[in-house]
Amino acid sequence: MLSVAVVGAAVVAGAVAISLTRPPAEGEAVQGKEQCYGVAKAGENGCAAANGSHSCGGLAKVDYDGQEWTLVDAGTCVQMGGKLEAFEGTGAVKPAEGASQGG
Repeated sequence: MLSVAVVGAAVVAGAVAISLTRPPAEGEAVQGKEQCYGVAKAGENGCAAANGSHSCGGLAKVDYDGQEWTLVDAGTCVQMGGKLEAFEGTGAVKPAEGASQGG
């Protein structure tokens, strides 16, 4: 039978692992990254849509939707054709050829 200390350590380790692998929530800072709207492809968004149409990553239905975001390297969003705030429209902003999305 496992001791209480071993079980407790396993629970803590599991919680740390989950917190490190989950996508960030809207507005949550990630060092060296920024949330970029309008550059995520369908199914590749970071988390909830700005307009509340869904609450999870990977649920974007349209490429380059202005309500969907993904994390990119800080300072690259606008260069990629995205915006730092949500905007109306779908498919209007597409990343520049060869631009790399960080993630």
